[in-house]
Amino acid sequence: MSSSPIGIFDSGIGGLSVLRAIRELLPAENLLYLADQAHVPYGPRPLAEIQGFSVAITRFLLEHEAKMVVVACNTASAAALHPLRAAFPEVPFVGMEPAIKPAAEQTHSGVVGVLATPATFQGALYASVVERFANGVTVLQDTCPGLVGQIERGVLSGPETRRILEQALRPMLARGADTVVMGCTHYPFVIPLIEQIGGGQVRVIDPAPAVARQARRVLEARGIQAGGNQKAGVQYYTSGAVESFDILLEKLLGEAGHAQAVDWREGQVYALSSANSA
Repeated sequence: MSSSPIGIFDSGIGGLSVLRAIRELLPAENLLYLADQAHVPYGPRPLAEIQGFSVAITRFLLEHEAKMVVVACNTASAAALHPLRAAFPEVPFVGMEPAIKPAAEQTHSGVVGVLATPATFQGALYASVVERFANGVTVLQDTCPGLVGQIERGVLSGPETRRILEQALRPMLARGADTVVMGCTHYPFVIPLIEQIGGGQVRVIDPAPAVARQARRVLEARGIQAGGNQKAGVQYYTSGAVESFDILLEKLLGEAGHAQAVDWREGQVYALSSANSA
């Protein structure tokens, strides 16, 4: 069991920010990563649809012997984490929670900005976190329309990506925001641009390291962590174009890798052969 992989999924390549943090903290763990790029972005989709995708992907990861599932997508966590735990009660899940608590603790101005998708903002999880941890703090929100698409295309800077971020950040900065929360796993890949727009005056919170630490706690509590420090392997899957994913993988993580294609049929995920995925 300890050598079984950790399963990780996202609507696209955003969850690679979480995978990166998990690999750094838990190098001995084998990983499976599924990018559901056929359906990206999840943000504007109905909750029931996102729940259906999440259950099917979890089933696929479990069929490939995942010992834990990390929902490396804020939208899927908001929509589907509770249904997933109900559907698979024996499986340990780790999800994304908007990092409102550390932002509220670290802000000096008392004004915090959150960048996330519409589904994340509409979810009960987000409302609960704000209610519990943002007392006395002003929380400003923006959905950054189009930003996930830009990152999925690997456009991490440039005029359009900058325009989207400036449109979100300028009003927040004008109201005194000194801390900005990445409420979507895609967004950490544009942190350098966010910091540039903020002129070095804004603190950016990426929740990925905290998610990695939670994954380690759960593994240790269940006694299923892998031993040793030798760097283990990663198997990537995508329901989108394999060649595009491989290019993005190298751009975002700085390493070569090759994804295997998966296909959706009748609401289920199936791996295609290597010949078909080339």
